[in-house]
Amino acid sequence: MATIFRPSISIDLRPKVNCTNLSPKERIEFQKKSLRKERLNVRLCSLKVNKAQGSIDGLTVVEEKVVNNKTDYGVVGVHHVAVLCENLERSLEFYQNILGLEINEARPHDKLPYRGAWLWVGSEMIHLMELPNPDPLTGRPEHGGRDRHSCIAIRDVSSLKEIFDKAGIKYTLSKSGRPAIFTHDPDANALEFTQV
Repeated sequence: MATIFRPSISIDLRPKVNCTNLSPKERIEFQKKSLRKERLNVRLCSLKVNKAQGSIDGLTVVEEKVVNNKTDYGVVGVHHVAVLCENLERSLEFYQNILGLEINEARPHDKLPYRGAWLWVGSEMIHLMELPNPDPLTGRPEHGGRDRHSCIAIRDVSSLKEIFDKAGIKYTLSKSGRPAIFTHDPDANALEFTQV
């Protein structure tokens, strides 16, 4: 089965700016620009560029400047999202066979006091955990964007829409008109897939 998830590597080439030196307006603009760029899981912070020759001499890892002294504990990204499920096999059918995610065999499946599975989503993971769900399964918003949800970046929303149509999976499109699709897994966990 073809997968809609393609691991991609992008390099974060944003200049490291001490946001405390920026005005509120400059800070907002910097954050907007920063969010538009693809980010890297390995933090390569700058390139040495030879402007005279127009070439890149090599990658240089530089120390990041402190953005906020109170919260500088080294956030590098989201490692995994935990998702509760009632029946592991039913959830794996959805996450593996519909979404095309692959199991991370290196993660401990048998060392925890409950059944579960770790699935790759790019370089991050979803941890399926077969545990009782304290949330109501009925009465949840039909549109996942109005519920707690996890968002997965994908390359092509229209391809995923075709997969959902073929599998008979209900979904809603983004209410704002941007390329995004929302659905629920078999346990009513809301998922968003946004095109990047």
